[in-house]
Amino acid sequence: PDRETQSYLFNQTMLRIKDPAASLDFYTRVLGMRLIRKLDFPEAEFTLYFLTYLNDTEATEVPGDDAKRLTYTFSREAMLELTHNWGTETQQDFAYHDGNAEPQGFGHICFNVPDLEAAQAWFDEHDVTFVKRADQGKMKDVIFVKDPDGYWIEVIQADRMAAMGD
Repeated sequence: PDRETQSYLFNQTMLRIKDPAASLDFYTRVLGMRLIRKLDFPEAEFTLYFLTYLNDTEATEVPGDDAKRLTYTFSREAMLELTHNWGTETQQDFAYHDGNAEPQGFGHICFNVPDLEAAQAWFDEHDVTFVKRADQGKMKDVIFVKDPDGYWIEVIQADRMAAMGD
């Protein structure tokens, strides 16, 4: 990369969500992420939720002051931003395009776990919808599940990926 871009940082991926309660439960309780910042925009009727992984030490370093927390949020790597447009949660037939139905576009986001079988069992315990289990399909050792909005979530165990692409 050019010297001018070496300090650039990938900060976030944004997904639009229908129901914040369901999505926050999925990403925090089921996938173990932490909500580090919520921003309401009443004039435009939407809310942003920023989630990431923090170990216990990092969690104590999140600033309590709103302005400092906002700077902290936008200086982290690889966060998930969930955007909720107010009112969608009450619209029965409302749904976002998941990117995998026709016409295809966006595909998925991916999470690395230390133990794929344990993660698969955890997802079963929490009634997560599977697209593909680790032993199914042509690509073994890869799980695909759906979040509450139907977005695909790839789940891998990094040390099993060494043989991929051969």
